[in-house]
Amino acid sequence: MEPSNTLAMTIVRVTMDQPANAAGCASSRIARVVVFDTLAAAEPHWRRLQCPPHSSTFYQRFEFLSAWQRHVGERRAFAPFIAVAFDAEGEPLMVLPLVSTRILGLRYAFFMGGKHSNFNMPLYRRYFAASATPADLADLIAALRRHVPRIDVLAFTQQPVSWHGIPNPLSLLPRQPSVNVYPRLTFPADGKPDAAISTSLRRRLKDKERKLQALPGYRHVVATGEADIQRMVDTFFRLKPAHMAAQKLPNVFAEPGVEEFVRDICRQRDADAGPLVVLHALECEDEVIALYAGMEDGQRYTMMFNTYTLSANARYSPGLILMRHIVDHYAARGFRMLDLGIGEADYKRMFCKEQDPVFDSFLPLTARGHIGAAALSALHRAKHMIKQSPRLLTVVSGLRRALRR
Repeated sequence: MEPSNTLAMTIVRVTMDQPANAAGCASSRIARVVVFDTLAAAEPHWRRLQCPPHSSTFYQRFEFLSAWQRHVGERRAFAPFIAVAFDAEGEPLMVLPLVSTRILGLRYAFFMGGKHSNFNMPLYRRYFAASATPADLADLIAALRRHVPRIDVLAFTQQPVSWHGIPNPLSLLPRQPSVNVYPRLTFPADGKPDAAISTSLRRRLKDKERKLQALPGYRHVVATGEADIQRMVDTFFRLKPAHMAAQKLPNVFAEPGVEEFVRDICRQRDADAGPLVVLHALECEDEVIALYAGMEDGQRYTMMFNTYTLSANARYSPGLILMRHIVDHYAARGFRMLDLGIGEADYKRMFCKEQDPVFDSFLPLTARGHIGAAALSALHRAKHMIKQSPRLLTVVSGLRRALRR
């Protein structure tokens, strides 16, 4: 795996959360690590670190992952393995929201969320992450290695190197590039929506949209009430299977518990933070023409899932038109960036010219875990190589299609 010392971690960012003795501390600040086997037991520490000024991604929110574990994780017999690192004063420094399971005789621990989490990362205090040292990570891993029952392999995939300018402390561990890339659009500093999309693309989409604007009741809608949410989510679960079948792709949304999970998170709303999932749609009186669902945190919007109509209106590229509305919506609100979720696609490259650096770490905690970690590392390296080679990807995609016939 790649050494992690290429990242300069020596700059300590002073925040309102930083104690006076944090800067320049050479030894580990982790006094103890506690592993909780229920979400309820870990919840107080978890919620403390998911609130500002601490740092976490959308996908590590307690509401999101507790719903995933309830509907999906439990059905797959994934056991909560939530590691919380504390300082000498008993304050939580970092929360690792993991689950564990046994595969071929080895016990693996990995981030909650599965395929439905685009980014995986700990929740952490900003000052701790900004000045994390190898000693901190060594103490964390040593504590997990001593835990009983034993975990053989830590499989930490799809991790951003940093989040909102704060380094991910797990980037200090041995790592390798993730299988997939994460296309990203950074909004212009002046916040002008027009500058976020090229003039030629904007003109083409406006020409297409004129056809849709002739439809009775045509509009861009951001779901605000139960009726909007119900209509949009029902549409998604009606259209998505048909699109996946047409592409001869497996429908991950048909797996046990997934529909219940999606409906749960789409209904959740916090009195202060607003909806957990934000639904955008193009609609007319007759149908939902296109739909995007994603999460936002005031700085970034990330897309989770989407679909579009099977009617004749599909010829006008409604998904791209809706994406243009979404870009304008968040640029006007002063957001810093937007991403369209895991993986590459032509429509993503139209809007997103940058990529988030994302990495995986596979760490053995026992002697026999070395085999499992090495196998996972090799498998993910091979997948990454295939994804980065158009010729190999074409061959593999052809083989998959042939096997599904």
